[in-house]
Amino acid sequence: MKTIVKYSLILFLVIPVVLISQEIVDHPDKLTFPELVFDPPHPSEYRTELSNGMVVYIAEDKELPLINVSVLLHGGDAWEPVEKTGLASLTGTMMREGGTETRPPDELDDEIDFLAANISTSFGNRSGNANLNVLSYEIESGLDLFIDILRNPRFDEDRIRVQRERIRQNLARRNDRTSDIESREWRYLMYGEDHYSTRGITVETLDAITRDDMKEFHEQFVHPGNMMLAVAGDFDRDEMIEHLERAFEGWTPREQWNEPVPEPDHTPEPGIYMIDKPDVNQGRVSIGHLGLTEDNPDRITVQVMNGILGGSGFTSRIVGRVRSDEGLAYSAGSAFGFGRDYPATFRAYFQSRNEACAFGAQLVVKEIERIREENVSDEELTTQINFMLEAFPRQFASASQIVSLYARDEFNGRDPERWLTYRDEVREVTADNVREVAGKYLNPDDLVILVVGKVEDILAGDPQYDASFEKMGDLEIKHLPLRDPLTLQFD
Repeated sequence: MKTIVKYSLILFLVIPVVLISQEIVDHPDKLTFPELVFDPPHPSEYRTELSNGMVVYIAEDKELPLINVSVLLHGGDAWEPVEKTGLASLTGTMMREGGTETRPPDELDDEIDFLAANISTSFGNRSGNANLNVLSYEIESGLDLFIDILRNPRFDEDRIRVQRERIRQNLARRNDRTSDIESREWRYLMYGEDHYSTRGITVETLDAITRDDMKEFHEQFVHPGNMMLAVAGDFDRDEMIEHLERAFEGWTPREQWNEPVPEPDHTPEPGIYMIDKPDVNQGRVSIGHLGLTEDNPDRITVQVMNGILGGSGFTSRIVGRVRSDEGLAYSAGSAFGFGRDYPATFRAYFQSRNEACAFGAQLVVKEIERIREENVSDEELTTQINFMLEAFPRQFASASQIVSLYARDEFNGRDPERWLTYRDEVREVTADNVREVAGKYLNPDDLVILVVGKVEDILAGDPQYDASFEKMGDLEIKHLPLRDPLTLQFD
């Protein structure tokens, strides 16, 4: 008790002295703070190569007694047979769920649980991922399980049967949510019916996939020559590299998969596309066209432009106009995509009650036209640039984020050193630059408008608004049937 009183008295005497020694301002706006300086670490600080040639980005992090190992894999949906759509995804799932050659699925599950570890495997459109998270003192046992899963998957028939049934149940629910319908049909409108990125698994393709197909897909894509690693956690760097060397010892790397990603041969057709979902009271609206590729020299300026237009929440124009000013939508905004192999998409979006969808769409199109025709304000530009600058350090908040970021960059053919000059490029963007790229890359004549909701109410509109989809320029209204969820064919 005496000790508590003693330290309380010291604080009581010291605090006033500190306050008196500083100037007291009469308004919080006059407070000054030392400048916070952040410089991103250089990628070379984290990059190394194992003796088998595998690139590893590695960083120590003693904050928690955990280690995270992430594997990036070349390969995915882009190279699966059309008649076996879903093969890559199913293979990725079953590598973890289907046991290994020496460990039946239940035994593998028990061993992972005993280590309190997390292990996952998956394949996406053009790449795969595998992740291990384990307590640092269990790293050798964790790596043993992890490599066994990657190298020797069993693809247990019983587990495959269970996973097929799960997928079949999920397929049956494809049309339950308007967000799923909107996302699916937007891809079709942008890239066509036949591109790998729009093909969806069906009951027919699901039934066509065999265990041997999975083994063959695994053999083709999962090997050290096709991998890159990002490793962070509570370890000594040199010791961790030795662990990795032992883990991959004897697994011969082959040539990296480098076949080109198929490009879409579809040209989006401008128009208003409506899909009837009569059991909902809100409609979802997407408005946009094709975007750009990652190597576009105007990429950063376009990001600034899109942030002002709709990409930065409440400070952006679409959110302010559609949500704050008119109260039409809780969810609204825009995203301008940059694809690696072919253009991604620009999409402005919102969700509102069916009767207000036409008015909301009209507001969004006006904002697209306005940012093309007049300079953004100094306040808007400064706010967006400051947002991008202040958000920048978050990408480097932990060792795991740093190595993952740099590994993904190199894996995807991007220069990891681009982050060293990123902020300077952001600061150089002017209002004239913003209007220039808006005029160059936002194309009102090419707009595709997708509407999912109760079409009868959407077309009727709300009498309080002088707006309807019939009055939106020369765009033709086209009605699309709802696809059968199991076959993805129109009913």
